[in-house]
Amino acid sequence: MAITWIGQSTCVVQMGGKTLLTDPIFQMRTVDYIGPKRLRPPPCTLEALPPVDLVLVSHNHYDHLDAHVVDAYGDSVTWVVPLGLGPWFRARGVTNLVELDWWASARVAGLQIVATPAQHWSGRHFFDVNASLWCSFLVRDDQQTGASFFHCGDSGYCPVFGEVRALFGDVTAAALPIGSYAPRWYMQHQHMDPREACCVHRDLGATLSIGVHWGTFLMSDEHFLRPPRELAEAAAAMNLPSDAVITTPFGRTVLVTMKQSSSANAEPQSDTISS
Repeated sequence: MAITWIGQSTCVVQMGGKTLLTDPIFQMRTVDYIGPKRLRPPPCTLEALPPVDLVLVSHNHYDHLDAHVVDAYGDSVTWVVPLGLGPWFRARGVTNLVELDWWASARVAGLQIVATPAQHWSGRHFFDVNASLWCSFLVRDDQQTGASFFHCGDSGYCPVFGEVRALFGDVTAAALPIGSYAPRWYMQHQHMDPREACCVHRDLGATLSIGVHWGTFLMSDEHFLRPPRELAEAAAAMNLPSDAVITTPFGRTVLVTMKQSSSANAEPQSDTISS
């Protein structure tokens, strides 16, 4: 398995001979002209990515769903989205689409995709708040390597992560949000903080977790470089292995190699994406 963080919650994940893209945003602003601006450009263009087989969209917030990416890919990829988000895609001419309710699953491109619950909300404007569902995703290469990848999207800390492990076993690798958590009185129910991300890593039984959703847009009160520092401190305080919960620069590819014990070993590679 190879995981490349592009920025925010956008990752390129290569597993089971397929390429997945998560919560894609490549624009310089979350909303054209008026949204928060990127602190730095993406490490590559959309066109520079290897051929993508499927795209996972956890919810419809602008920093997780870039309409320009939807228009660029159209039906050339399979879009896997939460229940209720289908009409938005179909209005843009996209029909290669799988809508999933919480705990529902589908086999897409030979991989098992499970929509797992999350503690968040949805909406792109004032009139569609919570009109569609939000979720996390568990992707399982259950027919070949047995590897699994957990895409958290956005979520507050809640019991569901332990439930995922109880139902599907330990997770090989996870992308967990660690930013946009301050102030806690406002954010705690919708965005986990770095300490809680470490708890999610433990709840999932994950071998490797990569901290995402930080350092891309200024959307909350914490300093944009604070999340990775707090993540490392929390991991150390919880006695987690130093290479178990990590952050990476934009565009850095991490290889997760399966071993006979069904554990995984993470090896950082060069700042490129495999094609």
